[in-house]
Amino acid sequence: QVQLKESGGGSVQAGGSLRLSCEASGDIFRNYCMGWFRQAPGKARAGVASIDTDESTSYIVSVKGRFTISKDNNKNILYLQMNGLRVADTAEYYCAADRTCRTLWTGKVEYWGQGTPVTVSS
Repeated sequence: QVQLKESGGGSVQAGGSLRLSCEASGDIFRNYCMGWFRQAPGKARAGVASIDTDESTSYIVSVKGRFTISKDNNKNILYLQMNGLRVADTAEYYCAADRTCRTLWTGKVEYWGQGTPVTVSS
């Protein structure tokens, strides 16, 4: 059973930066698409970024150019570098893993982390 554990969330002022980390208990990065989702208060959980086994990445439009997803295959750690944070980025952020990025982006994810909160103030 794979476990995902996020860390790095916190409170920051608009324009600031945070780096989220997600440590995986098993060696899944070589076989799974990894991604970050977020859920703002009163809204549905939605995908933010993904990184495939071939290192190809995808982002939603609102974070492109500000957020960078990466991973360390040797350490089994997924990252999300968030720069230029906005109030609208306030949410609980979740790490996710699925066999394909196509299914990951539908939200039908095989493995979820427990979440880490990000609060951006003006």
